[in-house]
Amino acid sequence: MHTSVFARMAFGLCALLLASPLAAQPKRFQADTTHTALGFRAATVLFDVPGRFTNYHLDISGDPVTLESLKVKVDIEARSVDTGNRTRDKHLASADFFDAARFPRITFESTHARREGDTVLVRGTLLLHGVPQELELPFRAVQGMNGAGEATWSYRATLPLDRTAFGVGADSVAAKISLKNKVDLDLLLVGAFVDLTPGVVKKPGKGKAH
Repeated sequence: MHTSVFARMAFGLCALLLASPLAAQPKRFQADTTHTALGFRAATVLFDVPGRFTNYHLDISGDPVTLESLKVKVDIEARSVDTGNRTRDKHLASADFFDAARFPRITFESTHARREGDTVLVRGTLLLHGVPQELELPFRAVQGMNGAGEATWSYRATLPLDRTAFGVGADSVAAKISLKNKVDLDLLLVGAFVDLTPGVVKKPGKGKAH
């Protein structure tokens, strides 16, 4: 009788020890910088202005399936704004808009993540132009194989922001005349989650858009 009880306890303990490392296995997102894009779309009274930031640092870790311990940190170099027009990019980096000399970084740090179907909702704080604002990014999550046959995750999110809430372009005469207040964030994160084993540390993804 006692032998049977101890056997069941031992079996249960072994199963727990075997399962726990797999369930709690830490993973880090390694970005595919060729396809990852941190972009936006602004609009004037005449036309749209698409753009992106070419220099950034991503630190994403956790379980992509269960979202357990999921943490997202994004650090963007404001001066790396690229709209395909150097004169305009220099103006956007100036005090009229991003004021990159005073506020060189644009950051986002998550506080919570949850799933609704195929959508991963990541709540956190965006710090833009020195102004923090809590928001929720709705990422459409897709898992598949890339052209090289490697398991890859893709996260796409679009979110409208009021640039004046952050003071971006608030004092610009040109912005007041022709630029609309709403700017759409357009984010695409592509990459793989890599298992991290004890003693092995992989660096977070740094991006320079191609």
